Amino acid sequence: MTQFPAIQLRKVQFDPTKVRRDFPILQTKSHGHPLIYLDNGATTQKPRAVIDAISHYYEAQNANVHRGVYELSQIATQAYETARATVQRFIHAADSAEIIFTRGTTESINLVASSWSRAFLKAGDEVIVSALEHHSNIVPWQMACELAGAKLRVIPMNDAGELLMDEFAKLLNPRTKMVAVNHLSNSLGTINPVEEIIQQAHAVGAMVLIDGAQWVAHSPTDVQKLNADFYCFSGHKLFGPTGIGVLYGKRAILEAMPPFMGGGDMIRSVTFEKTEYADLPNKFEAGTPDICGAIGLGAAIDYVMGIGFENFEPYVDELLAYATEKLSAIQGLRIIGTASHKAGVISFVMDDPVISPLDLGTQLDSQGIAVRTGHHCCQPVMDRFKINATTRASFAMYNTREDVDALVTALKKIIGAFAAKSPAVVAPKSMELKYPSATAASPELAADQLAEVFEFLGDRDARNEYLLELGEKLLPLPAGLKTDAARVHGCMSTVHVVGHRRAGDGHRLDFLGDSDAHIVRGLIAVVQKLFAGQEAKAILAFDVQAFFQRIGLEQFVSAQRRNGLQGMVQRIRDLAGKIEFAKNL
Repeated sequence: MTQFPAIQLRKVQFDPTKVRRDFPILQTKSHGHPLIYLDNGATTQKPRAVIDAISHYYEAQNANVHRGVYELSQIATQAYETARATVQRFIHAADSAEIIFTRGTTESINLVASSWSRAFLKAGDEVIVSALEHHSNIVPWQMACELAGAKLRVIPMNDAGELLMDEFAKLLNPRTKMVAVNHLSNSLGTINPVEEIIQQAHAVGAMVLIDGAQWVAHSPTDVQKLNADFYCFSGHKLFGPTGIGVLYGKRAILEAMPPFMGGGDMIRSVTFEKTEYADLPNKFEAGTPDICGAIGLGAAIDYVMGIGFENFEPYVDELLAYATEKLSAIQGLRIIGTASHKAGVISFVMDDPVISPLDLGTQLDSQGIAVRTGHHCCQPVMDRFKINATTRASFAMYNTREDVDALVTALKKIIGAFAAKSPAVVAPKSMELKYPSATAASPELAADQLAEVFEFLGDRDARNEYLLELGEKLLPLPAGLKTDAARVHGCMSTVHVVGHRRAGDGHRLDFLGDSDAHIVRGLIAVVQKLFAGQEAKAILAFDVQAFFQRIGLEQFVSAQRRNGLQGMVQRIRDLAGKIEFAKNL
């Protein structure tokens, strides 16, 4: 059993059932079960107040902003700028001009990494990020460093998922120009000591960007008290709409930065000889903004402030402690990320029996429980813990102990079912494998046969069960064939595919595949039935996406980042393409 710091379970005076009534989607069902939504780290649900604000805008206020002299445009402009003032108050910015509306945290970080770097980052400079960062706070800085000739450095973390502040201090030097870290880790729930990070970075003359995407819905934010140079967050993680976000920046820094994009509303005057840029915040808001999104975000902030962090923050902390205690008591379950300061997130893996996060997520979904599975756009975090993915439950103020109990009960049921199954097929020791024969004369005929089976099965649950059965029968690849060259990278599973031209018939493809996820092994078996032993030309001509939609498995087709299916099919097509190329030489 995983050991944790002492957990204090408290009785908090907050009634989440009253809050739940404000969220229409929480009254719905999923697969015939009451929806239990535990994926708030990915996006939060929207209260009626936000939904109504969005509807009201399109019903009574819809017009473009800043440009029209007519009344409706003036009303829309006022609503849009009122939302900006609401954000200013929410994060305690000194000036509403320091609030830039973007599409979300990702765009906010990219704006700074691009625009600030053009003005301030030079060859030989250094940018520091942490080992806990979302890809959105890594990749833009890699790009900026590459363009400038600067160096990216990383704050390491310990086994609990906490940043090593002594190592951070060693990284800081006069060449450090930017430190970019998250306030709250989306993958582990770690609360980073951002105040200390900002103070130490400023001491060497570096600027600091804080990714607050996960933080702002959990606890109050005061950018002036933090003294952050930049602070970013997204509306959809704050009970607001998708497609809207915020970049806060200190006025003096924003004014010294060049625009991120050019176009309407970010200009003062334009001639073919020269363009003069508008004042803040318009300078960084080129084109028609997401007016409705900003209004919806303003409504979400008003809703949250109406409830009060002081009322629901202690409740969510207590709920996290309760969930941690219940989940850590499950035999074979290992929580990843045991920092002493956490908020709202529990990530875990199943070690005994070994159950892939993808399989867990699929099985939980069948019981109406929505969790996130995968690397959560934090592959370096997964690499640090030597895992491919986790299952993540993330909590909001409308979640309850009953939600946690349902999750625990469902997990125990799934674990029992996996443990009761016959032992997995042992991978053959020999590297000489028997490749499956073609199941039909062409991929089209094989597809027709499979379609009949899936049509007979009917609903999604029955189809998933069939995939699991196929996966159990799939012969594993020998470890020697599971090389990096054979790896097909997916988000929630490890997939390997090997193949070659059929001996004696160089027009046909033989291939085998394997995965650590039962459901993906089933998908591999389906693809084998389609393509194994088929002519390369026929494989290249077959529309796999249309076929998976035809048999009701389109959720896997559209999930390239989630299970590697698209990558696996592409690998097979690449193998077939090589056969065709060789044939035509």
